[in-house]
Amino acid sequence: MKRFLFIMSTLPHSGIILQEKLDVILTSAAFDQQVALLFLDDGVFQLKTGQQPENQGLKDTASIYNALEIYDVNELYTEVESLQERGLKPADLSLPVKEFYRKDINSLMQQFDVVISG
Repeated sequence: MKRFLFIMSTLPHSGIILQEKLDVILTSAAFDQQVALLFLDDGVFQLKTGQQPENQGLKDTASIYNALEIYDVNELYTEVESLQERGLKPADLSLPVKEFYRKDINSLMQQFDVVISG
């Protein structure tokens, strides 16, 4: 079994790319791969509570994040500075995350066999 780290760095409703990435995450987890997510930069907004994308005619990705536990995706990480730069705190997020400082992100990434960004 390989350990996959998916880096989530785009805004939550940025189009089909995010949806496709979430599909790959769930598929990887369904095939018994160990999957973790790292939320960086604007990607931290993907977990922000209180989003109402349906008001803008967009798909609600929050329901997918809420299903991660069913797929045994329990390792969620974020960068402290990404939260701070956007005026967010862990309490503003819909799921619990482990925080890492920017200087420690590289060490975190090295714990995984495959790192997928983009």
